[in-house]
Amino acid sequence: MHVNARAIIERETSNGWEIIIQMRNKPEEGGKWIELPGGRVEEFESFLDALRREVFEEAGLELIYIEGEESRLEAQGVATRVECLAPFCTYQTLQGPVDSMGLYFRCQARGELRSSGDASEGVRWASIESISTWLRENPEKFSWVDRAGILFYLKQLAKDR
Repeated sequence: MHVNARAIIERETSNGWEIIIQMRNKPEEGGKWIELPGGRVEEFESFLDALRREVFEEAGLELIYIEGEESRLEAQGVATRVECLAPFCTYQTLQGPVDSMGLYFRCQARGELRSSGDASEGVRWASIESISTWLRENPEKFSWVDRAGILFYLKQLAKDR
C-alpha cells in the first residue's frame, strides 16, 4: 500500500479563490489527469516533510502555512518516533489500479511557480469556479484519487462560506 501526502494550495485573488493544479501522466494508472501536488511518503519520512518535499519538487514552491501543523505532536521512545496531527482530510482507495491512502492538507505557499516539475506539467493556479465546472462537465479530467479530494474540499468550502 502506498501512503501519500497531498497539498491543496490556496490563495485568494480579486477574482476569488484559486488552487494549484497540474497535469500528471501516469500510464501505469491508465491516463493523464489533472492532479494536486503531492506524492508518496518515503520510509520513516513525516507527512509534513513529505508534503514540503513533494510541493517543491513538483511546483517549486515553499509551503509557508499548513493547516493542521499546529496540532502536530511527536511521541518518542528509546528507538521510536511517532507523528500525530490533524490533516484537512484523509482518503483511502477502495478499488482501482493502486492501493493507497493518504492525507490532504490545505496550504499556502510562496516562491516562483514552476510550470513543470517532477513528472508534472502545466502547473498553474485555477479558480475554484473553473474547477467546479470541469468536475461537473468532465470528472474524468481529474485523477481518480484527487477527484475525491477536490470534491471533499469543495463541499467544505460551501459549508464555510
